[in-house]
Amino acid sequence: MSQPVYAQALIPHFVQIDDKQLEQEGLSLAQEAAQLAQFQQYGLALSRAQLATQLVPQNAQIWALLGSLHLQLEEPEPAIAALLKARTLDPRNAAVLFAIGSAYFQQENYRSAVQYFQSGLRLRPNTAGARFDLGNAYYKLKQYDQAIAEYRKAVDLEAEFWPAINNIGLVLYERGDVAGAVQEWQRAIAIDANQAEPQLALAVALLAQGQTDQAVQKAEAALRLDDRYANPDFLQENLWGDRLITDAKTLLALPQVREALVQVTQSPSPQ
Repeated sequence: MSQPVYAQALIPHFVQIDDKQLEQEGLSLAQEAAQLAQFQQYGLALSRAQLATQLVPQNAQIWALLGSLHLQLEEPEPAIAALLKARTLDPRNAAVLFAIGSAYFQQENYRSAVQYFQSGLRLRPNTAGARFDLGNAYYKLKQYDQAIAEYRKAVDLEAEFWPAINNIGLVLYERGDVAGAVQEWQRAIAIDANQAEPQLALAVALLAQGQTDQAVQKAEAALRLDDRYANPDFLQENLWGDRLITDAKTLLALPQVREALVQVTQSPSPQ
């Protein structure tokens, strides 16, 4: 009897997946990433967005999402790479240009940040947040007149945009205009009395004006709202200038303020 013949090699059979199926999977992953980002689960969102860009490489929104996630994770270099890819695919998307500006700001490349904020504002000039960001970039470059101009434009667009008003005070204080800074911080507090930053800044200015009792009262109120403002490094992260930080250290060294800070840090956290 003849022996059965066996094939010398197994011919592999691959499952064929059509492009539409891959695209749909990529879009689904991007949607999951966006939902995870809303719950601040940026690491989980990032892995999904990265895979989504591989499955749908010509989708500008997915590249923009990936860049934004890198920004949230304070990874400016990969953020810039992803956002520039998004810009290539959608060059007139102002939100992408603003995000690139934010990435460069995070990288401390303030001149490039200015360039991209300006490019985005040419497309969407009435964006208060971008005006504020542009003002911050000018402020870091010590171009104080331009910074104040952009902050005021932001407030013109949104009258209760207290961070812009607060930052006008930061600029004025660095320029030696303590009285002008006080007025701006009082305006910011009138808009939102539950913000620690303008209250502590006002306390510093009041101490500089010799109003010690009022300064201590305001400082205590500010630290009850957010004791992170007792940390000079945190103040610097929030764009406080050298003059204001130096004077803040004097305020924070007062025995009454130090005692208040101890009470705040030792009190139980609200449930």
